[in-house]
Amino acid sequence: MIFITAKFKVRPEHADQWPEIVADFTAGSRGEPGCLWFDWSRSIADPTEYVLVEAFRDDDAGAAHVQSEHFKTAQRTLPRHLAETPRIVNAKIPQDDWSLLGEMAVTGME
Repeated sequence: MIFITAKFKVRPEHADQWPEIVADFTAGSRGEPGCLWFDWSRSIADPTEYVLVEAFRDDDAGAAHVQSEHFKTAQRTLPRHLAETPRIVNAKIPQDDWSLLGEMAVTGME
């Protein structure tokens, strides 16, 4: 799969509305057949920073994503809400779902 994590530094005046601002982009991306997940989180340390964790089945799914109309719309509309260019980590990994974090295994309810 293609595993992507991107950090979005949002202008302070738009930070609280960011989930609504990206709602169409998020819904469109999640609706793609090759999208495994597309999840936003807000930083606890910096409320103007959002982290996007996304994964796509393969190269074809990743290509379809960046060629989609909702991606092209996001390219045109989202930058005006950002304080800086987003930062990204993009990697291909040989799995298709999350692995368990064995070091914090939940074994029983004490």
